[in-house]
Amino acid sequence: MMVVSTFLPSVSHVALASSPLEPFEWKSDGLVFTFDVTAGKLRQKRLVPADMPPSDNSSGVEVALQCSGENSPDQGMKSGMGQPGARLLFAGRHEESTDSGKRLVCSHTDPKSGLRVESIYEAFAGVPVVRRYTRVTNTGTSPAGIEFLSSAMLHGIADPQNYDRELRIHVAFNSWMAEGQWHTLRPSEMGFVENERTSWSQAQAGSIGSWSSERYLPMAMAENTKLGLTWFWQIEHNGSWHWEISNVSARDNNADDVYAYLGGPDDLHSAAWKNLKPGETYQTVPVAIGCVRGGFGEAVEALTRYRRRVCIKKPSSNSRCPVIFNDFMNCLWADPTEAKELPMIAAAAKAGCEYYVIDAGWYADLNEDWSQTIGAWQASATRWPHGLKFVLDQIRKSGMVPGLWLEPEVAGAKSLLAKKPDSWFLVRHGKRVFKNSRLLLDFRNPEVRAYLDQVIARLVSEYGVGYIKMDYNVDTLQGTELNADSFGQGLLAHNRAHLAWLESIVNRYPELVIENCGSGGGRMDYAMLSRLQLQSMTDQEDYLKLPAILVGASAAVLPEQLAIWSYPLQNADADQASFNMVTAMMCRIHQSGRLDSLSTEASAQVTEGIRIYKEFLRKHIPAAVPFYPLGPSDVTSREAQLALGMRSPEQTLLGVWRIDGPANTRVPIASSNPKLVYPTNLGINVTAEDGAVKVEFPRAHMACLIST
Repeated sequence: MMVVSTFLPSVSHVALASSPLEPFEWKSDGLVFTFDVTAGKLRQKRLVPADMPPSDNSSGVEVALQCSGENSPDQGMKSGMGQPGARLLFAGRHEESTDSGKRLVCSHTDPKSGLRVESIYEAFAGVPVVRRYTRVTNTGTSPAGIEFLSSAMLHGIADPQNYDRELRIHVAFNSWMAEGQWHTLRPSEMGFVENERTSWSQAQAGSIGSWSSERYLPMAMAENTKLGLTWFWQIEHNGSWHWEISNVSARDNNADDVYAYLGGPDDLHSAAWKNLKPGETYQTVPVAIGCVRGGFGEAVEALTRYRRRVCIKKPSSNSRCPVIFNDFMNCLWADPTEAKELPMIAAAAKAGCEYYVIDAGWYADLNEDWSQTIGAWQASATRWPHGLKFVLDQIRKSGMVPGLWLEPEVAGAKSLLAKKPDSWFLVRHGKRVFKNSRLLLDFRNPEVRAYLDQVIARLVSEYGVGYIKMDYNVDTLQGTELNADSFGQGLLAHNRAHLAWLESIVNRYPELVIENCGSGGGRMDYAMLSRLQLQSMTDQEDYLKLPAILVGASAAVLPEQLAIWSYPLQNADADQASFNMVTAMMCRIHQSGRLDSLSTEASAQVTEGIRIYKEFLRKHIPAAVPFYPLGPSDVTSREAQLALGMRSPEQTLLGVWRIDGPANTRVPIASSNPKLVYPTNLGINVTAEDGAVKVEFPRAHMACLIST
């Protein structure tokens, strides 16, 4: 049985009285799902907010499922129905009460194949979001080859003939050092072009491999401007995924529904064909779905509340938002030594940092390529004349918690781990997967997990490490062929084993803070972030580009989890130092830069920014919801005006940045008495003006925080 942890609390079953052949509704907090039963088949109608009348529009399959050898009803490369998805017979439903809400389970059968399908809807009190996933069991006598199986379907999201006028798709492009770049596109701009019939194409996004956000964030929104509604989704998986929007016809070539298919790995897009043998069960990855009145901002608010309420399983010391120093960015660049670290430790402590993290290279001998020897995780003797523990003890004596960088999922080409048997690694076409001088460990192997358990135990117990920056600088792509039906199924099992290992580490060391990093934001998903406390936002080295990444990434990650660099350069003036601080102070400060050699003016800005953050700002972050008074950002533009808001019950904080644009920025937020919070001594002027906040910057490359 292949399953993924889906936070299943204790339940009690509730029988639902209506006949399985009657239409029905199911209401969760803020949402209503409407279903029809036609010729014994369950059909799902439009999902709407609970205060709207139920939809009477066209409907579509509740589960999309395609099995090998079946006559597919889908055109082109679409996944709108599948077979036996289109012919599944509705077998009934039941509701379960859970500790956090309730769960609806809709059951289907297919007498021809012997498949039994269960669609699960998990609702949570106080959150207008539902978590969806699907489970299929082979009760027949022959194997069934699964080519795709939806985690969730949405229907009726636009007029099937006029969707390009109504629908706007909000999708975030994601790349190294350019994360979270949101674009609002018509369906035709994504390849789903109106043709007066059923389209052969679709608007789509996805990812293949273990960098879940390598090209796109695993979330999106479909806004119907005519209806004033926005549907949104978040695919909660640390591997391959796919979503698409297209139209479909139940009878002829005249489309009668615009649907969204939401799912994890499949055969077509990620080489994840599943051979489901008799008696076996297969479960999809979970997807969060919802619908709100309004647009992008309202959808982000709903997802933010859902992530905070549902995804974060355990409160920890991380929730107080401690200030972290990391020695990598525009600082030591993965070349740490005892001589370099000691003055940096003193400077970080003086500035007010509370954690101090030694990044990559601590294990590699001097003048050795640190990326090719990773895997043994033993401290270098040449870098630490008095031993690494001596330096970590100095961090503790300075009042900070020590941390180390780790990339546990790989082995360097020159590492002793490379001598392990093939069963330790991902393998394709009879060869180990080898990328970026790294071999990729297979977490399905219990020996791999046991080895890494020993590594973590040593770092925590012997070195006293309280923080691990868990990096991942390579992508598996398709997956592995060892002990798997397909490359993608091997990867899926590896992904799930990796999550289970992370859960075991977090449970074993509840005070250990673990940062999720994938060369920055390469694996920015809520499979990882429901287990780990922090997300590294980016590897971007130009501080002027960080605000545009922050604005977009804030829609994908909780403010209390989103770690943002502040790294004033050695020659930084007060403007540059404060610009860096403003960006980081909106969420979580990841301080770096050569604090030991900054000018007096720049150093004062860093220290003052950290003081204000600790005394006045960070207590509000765990309740804050982002908003976007100037809309989305563009990392390629230096002229655009940038602003980001954070609204909590007791504070509304506004960050405003000037790159090379005009000196004055007008932010449409009503405030009778806006107050400049930081920096207060660089000539920035803030006033209220006709339902807006006006910010006057005396120079380019400046930024400020405002309380409204």
